Amino acid sequence: MGRWVKPEVYPLMAAMSFVTGMCLFQLTRNVILNPDVRINKAHRTTAVLENEEEGLKYREHNLRKFLRTRPPEVMPSVNRFFSDDK
Repeated sequence: MGRWVKPEVYPLMAAMSFVTGMCLFQLTRNVILNPDVRINKAHRTTAVLENEEEGLKYREHNLRKFLRTRPPEVMPSVNRFFSDDK
């Protein structure tokens, strides 16, 4: 890259790039899919959209549906290691 970029900075750059990507993903998702964001001029004239189905579709996305079937554990193997009787 350049002289000012040292190898010690690479993990910080990777973390910042990942977080920036997450922010861009969330902003794009909200602009495109959120029923409260109105880009179309016809929809902007209404004060409150009474479209419950669209809001439910936005709230119940595929990741949430997948995680609902999984156990609420961050590290299941570590949990099993420390909780199993030996």
